[in-house]
Amino acid sequence: MSDKQAKHRDVSRILATEILAGKYAKTGRLPSELQLAERFQVSRPTIGRALLALRDEGLIERRAGSGTYVSDPRTGSGSSAPRRPQAGTRQLGMLVPNLRHTEIFETICGELADLARVHDFGLWWGDQGLSRNLNEPKMTVSEAEELCERFIESGLAGVFAVPFEHQADRDEANLRILTRLRQAGIPIVLLDRDAVGLPRRSEFDLVGVDNFSGGYRLAAHLIKLGVKRIVYVAKPYTASTVDLRIAGAQSAMFAQGIDVPRDFVRIGDPLDQKFVRTIVQSGRIEAIMCTSDHIAAQLLQTLNRLRVKVPDDVRLVGFDDVRFANLLTIPLTTMQQPCRDIALTAFNCMLERISNPSLPPRNIMLSPQMIVRETCGAYQGSSRSGSK
Repeated sequence: MSDKQAKHRDVSRILATEILAGKYAKTGRLPSELQLAERFQVSRPTIGRALLALRDEGLIERRAGSGTYVSDPRTGSGSSAPRRPQAGTRQLGMLVPNLRHTEIFETICGELADLARVHDFGLWWGDQGLSRNLNEPKMTVSEAEELCERFIESGLAGVFAVPFEHQADRDEANLRILTRLRQAGIPIVLLDRDAVGLPRRSEFDLVGVDNFSGGYRLAAHLIKLGVKRIVYVAKPYTASTVDLRIAGAQSAMFAQGIDVPRDFVRIGDPLDQKFVRTIVQSGRIEAIMCTSDHIAAQLLQTLNRLRVKVPDDVRLVGFDDVRFANLLTIPLTTMQQPCRDIALTAFNCMLERISNPSLPPRNIMLSPQMIVRETCGAYQGSSRSGSK
């Protein structure tokens, strides 16, 4: 896909999300092409292509001499009411509670939106999506349940869902929401993680990455560099994906004859200096593995404040390979998630599930790729670690 194509699709996706979220409900009118070009920092022809795509999807209508307005799905004319999917149409839903707070989901969902368009499906973004401000709170369980009922009322053909994490009642909430959709006959494909914690497995299709392998390979990489004292940092109530990464790292240590301490997993806030200080001052820790690049980036900030040098004093690795991973003060070693392949696999899985609802639940795990950068100390050689 060329940069120009990507730009106009990004613009149309963001505007579609804002329309469905009701951002223009007060007047029904969108900003002018000039205003949109200034907002998105693109050319007016790019804005024109984006608006044309929205018109083709029935989201907007353009009135000569007046401007661009949100379409009324009942009459086909401009209206202040945001368009919602109508029963019986080829519409898919997206239930992603932390869409704007996790970069990989933005990428995966953006790819799903493109695939939906190519296959003549409409897509209803379940969060306020790309229009959400990063500082706004994430979707709550009650909001997700309300959205679930709207999905059912609209007769969606299927829903892509990312289960909740980081809360004590996440399993019960996830199953309650997903079971409600299934009882209404709506196919579900989970993205990234299961709706329940290990060792349980839900009855829904799941498409993600091989997290066990990812954790194993990152730990094995550190061990190959001469590291023996490793800890794993996570936040409370993380998803089963993190449990698998931890299990993979522990397995790599066992395979190399390295004892795994009882406090191998450290649960806390990576921005809390007291919490991080207890890690770096306990047992001459040589390396820290993190559940995500976001946590690794926060931890790097805290380590800097504590005057702990990465990778000289301690090595650091993340997971995901988000855009900023290579832009940190010290580029981050991480495990890259194949977002485009995840989206394509999930979309094909959804088509198969719609076509044949009786298929058994499938667990499709794709292989992540290790990206070696400076934080692991690979480019300093292994002599320093081996001499500790």
